[in-house]
Amino acid sequence: MAEKYSKIYRNSSKSDKNYKQRRSHYSESTTPPLPKQHGNSIEELMKQRQSIREELKNIANSKTKSDIKIRESKKRRHETIDKVENKLNVPTKVSKHESYKKDSSPKYIKDYFQLDSEDEENIIEQRRKERKQLLDKLGKTEEKLELNGTQCEKIQETLNSHQNQKYIELKSKTTSEKLVTDMFSEEDFKLDNTSDKITQDSEENSELKDNWDDSEGYYKINVGDMINNSRYTIKNLLGQGVFSNVVKAQDNNQDKLEVAIKILRNNDLMHKTGLKELKMLREINDADPNDKFHCVRYQTHFIHKGHLCLVLESLHMDLRSVLKKYGKHHGINIKALTSYSRQLLLALRLLKKIGIVHADIKPDNILVNEKKNVLKLCDFGSASKVREHEPTPYLVSRFYRAPEIILGIPYLHSVDVWSAACTIYEMATGKILFMGGSNNKMLKCFMDLKGRFPSRIIRRAKFKDQHFNYNNNFLLHKTDEFTGKDKFVEISNIITNRDLYKELKKGYKNASSYEEEKITQLKEMLEKMLTLDSNFRVSATDCLKHPFIQDILKK
Repeated sequence: MAEKYSKIYRNSSKSDKNYKQRRSHYSESTTPPLPKQHGNSIEELMKQRQSIREELKNIANSKTKSDIKIRESKKRRHETIDKVENKLNVPTKVSKHESYKKDSSPKYIKDYFQLDSEDEENIIEQRRKERKQLLDKLGKTEEKLELNGTQCEKIQETLNSHQNQKYIELKSKTTSEKLVTDMFSEEDFKLDNTSDKITQDSEENSELKDNWDDSEGYYKINVGDMINNSRYTIKNLLGQGVFSNVVKAQDNNQDKLEVAIKILRNNDLMHKTGLKELKMLREINDADPNDKFHCVRYQTHFIHKGHLCLVLESLHMDLRSVLKKYGKHHGINIKALTSYSRQLLLALRLLKKIGIVHADIKPDNILVNEKKNVLKLCDFGSASKVREHEPTPYLVSRFYRAPEIILGIPYLHSVDVWSAACTIYEMATGKILFMGGSNNKMLKCFMDLKGRFPSRIIRRAKFKDQHFNYNNNFLLHKTDEFTGKDKFVEISNIITNRDLYKELKKGYKNASSYEEEKITQLKEMLEKMLTLDSNFRVSATDCLKHPFIQDILKK
């Protein structure tokens, strides 16, 4: 038995050894082999690294040489910078060390100090000679304008910083901020978002510009200002129109006499208009030396701060203010009405005699004195000589505009007669005679009082197609209530719906027999002054002969 078990043990031990051998063989065959070790591998890597460094250094040196050639090719460009700097006495720029401080990256330091010092000295010496030649050509004295060596070095340093900046931009186009501005670079002229808004300091800049005019060219009126070499002292503002400001002032050379100064707007058109008015005023003064025909008197003129100033006689207030104060909604009394109407017609007769059309008669352009017994016509800014004008539909203020102006028919002195009639009606009633919102509606107002326009007038009208059709029927302009668009309504049957006598009589309730007679006379005179056909309209001379005017004179 013992032998048997010993044999089994030996067999099992053999089998175990065989199993271990097979297992170790299996594990060795499945594990990948290790790479072969070489003793000089690290040294080879170091050599490769060193060779790469040398290649990079050669590349950098070659680029530096090419950059030096580029800088030399741009030499003429930077010489222009030197000429500008010489003329501007070398303005302060960023030096080399300051620009170095702005960008202290290793890349910038390496590129910065790769500049050849010998090239810098040669460039400095060459530019010194060029500066001396330029100074000799300009005839400057050497004592005042000769630049010393330190200035040249500063300039050269600035130029070098220019060159370095361009080199860096060419080498790497991702630079976030610029070190030095290049006057030849288009990128330097890009807009900066921080400078979109313009601010103005009123205290500082008010002294740097002419601030006596407003945005529309009107002179800024300051009470107490002395103008025309301290001859006139401004007292107060009387009014402002399209053409000018009018101020009341005292004449310090004539016992503080009060005058009115018309200060025209400061532009070429208004200056030309003012000269034209000045010519008209002088002609009126010459035609009325004794001041009998109720046109405002001209005294002198001067230029102040670029404004043409006309010095006129001073009156108390304008007729519109008189009507608001003394005749609101009912008009002024018959006696004052007759006197004012006569004086206005006398002014029109003088203008016709010398061939002037006022072309803007209305209560605003009529002045009265302090006692309210003298009336004078003023503001000749729109006046012109007869036949010196062309048809225009917007001459004269709209409520006082004659039909021939709206229709485009050549006009004469009769346009002033029409405007005078509207003004006299307003003095009598305190109300405006025709209140159309447009030229088209003004024509409708005329026809409500006077009836249909004769065909002979329409045929002569330049602007007839705007208001009449081919049958000479009136086309009323209206706005559609739903669409808001303009539309034309043809009116073939014109019916008068106004009674001038009744309207005049409303201002004189409980009128006496004398006042009723005067109202009747006034109605007849106004009817003739408001004739639609200007060829048949009564003249100012004929109006002065009318009983409405003559009866007062007889008494």
